Amino acid sequence: MIVVKGLCKSFGKQEVLKGIDLTVEKGEVVVLLGPSGSGKTTFLRCLNFLERPDAGEITIGDTHVDCKSVTKNEILQIRRNTAMVFQLYNLFKNKTALENVMEGLVTPRKIPKIEAEEISRKILKKVGLGAKHDAYPSQLSGGQQQRVGIARALALNPEVILFDEPTSALDPELVGEVLAVMKKVAKEGLTMIVVTHEISFARDIASKVIFIDGGVIVEQGTAEEVLFHPKEERTRQFLKRILPASDYSI
Repeated sequence: MIVVKGLCKSFGKQEVLKGIDLTVEKGEVVVLLGPSGSGKTTFLRCLNFLERPDAGEITIGDTHVDCKSVTKNEILQIRRNTAMVFQLYNLFKNKTALENVMEGLVTPRKIPKIEAEEISRKILKKVGLGAKHDAYPSQLSGGQQQRVGIARALALNPEVILFDEPTSALDPELVGEVLAVMKKVAKEGLTMIVVTHEISFARDIASKVIFIDGGVIVEQGTAEEVLFHPKEERTRQFLKRILPASDYSI
């Protein structure tokens, strides 16, 4: 489904990604862990060219691009294969939940409004917001807004959904409802790459956990291997700070 080779990205003199290699199989849920500034979000944004990589190759589905010579049409095809759920929702404040979900179908994909509305209503029901079609973002809780964001991504029927710390901006009591929707999506076999510090989600759902630090992949493996039997000292140091003491026995 996804193959990344030698992905590099710098901002000025700061080298953020230093040659990332990664393979993700169809239907896998990959969780990216790492300290702030390690390159996790930049990696996600490079995958769908919200940030343009400086070098490397990306393959998503049937689309393969060389990041140095990628064309606008190739970028468009990559974006059609992916959808992103942002940390801060990024909803249109002047549109209802239904209109927010419809927007990506009607404007860039030119789907007729009647069809787009039907799809969007079904997806909102799927994320538990069937009664909130006409609510504006200001009338929704943070958790509900993020579920609209997930519905918007699902409506595009992408091959891959990229989640950039989708619960980090939420009050603790609202995190569970968003994670429940993500787990439901994961169990349906959709390929997902998730930047998160929600260890319970990684433990329960992740096919693969990747620890990134300093712009490189330090360690990767199953959730059991990386979270509870890490091989690298840098991984152990990081986990000691974020895992509850009762869970940490390395």
